[in-house]
Amino acid sequence: MKIYICDDEFQMLKDISEKVREIFPYSVIVEFSDGRSLLQDLKKTECDVLLLDIDLPDIGGLAVAERIKEMPNAPILVFVTSHDELVYDSFRVHPFGFIRKGCMDEELKKILKDCEKELAARERYFTFKGNNENIRLKLSEILYFESDQNYLKIYSKGETYRFRSTIGTVEEMLSEKGFIRFHRGFLVNQEAVKILGGDEVELITGDKIPIGRSYSEQAKRQLMRYMIL
Repeated sequence: MKIYICDDEFQMLKDISEKVREIFPYSVIVEFSDGRSLLQDLKKTECDVLLLDIDLPDIGGLAVAERIKEMPNAPILVFVTSHDELVYDSFRVHPFGFIRKGCMDEELKKILKDCEKELAARERYFTFKGNNENIRLKLSEILYFESDQNYLKIYSKGETYRFRSTIGTVEEMLSEKGFIRFHRGFLVNQEAVKILGGDEVELITGDKIPIGRSYSEQAKRQLMRYMIL
């Protein structure tokens, strides 16, 4: 689980981070002390859960949440606050939950466990912007991504799409969700692979994807692990 924490109080930020690590020791935790840097980071990458202080000095937590809700693949939003009176104002952005700073020990573990259950229950999607509209595809429908200069092509079971991004960015987002980098220009859904050859993989559609020399060992190891299981 990748968890972002945003709080302008240094000690509180460290305390929350430490407590989260105790609950989920193998999670990826990233700390932010202001809303601007958080938003800049979320434009480039994604997280699963965001613990967001409502009362931030530069951009208020509610304003940050409004912007995040418009992003593709927005994280599960949990507000952290020492101002109970702000909770009602936050309903307009539909947060998943709240944690009161004065009750951190009692409430943090429960809400994080609820977040874990929510993530497991959600259908997995990939959302991107193409032709000036947000498009959402089930990951199970995507066969592979192909690099196309400053764009990526998505080959799905039904259509082909093109959007502006890099294959490295998408790999970072999907590598833990069954997508394998076989070549510097291709990111492949392991579920779509039918035959693993020496220098290429054949997909269930008959498409053949080359295996790059520098990616070969790790990619084949990942795929074999999936095929054996």
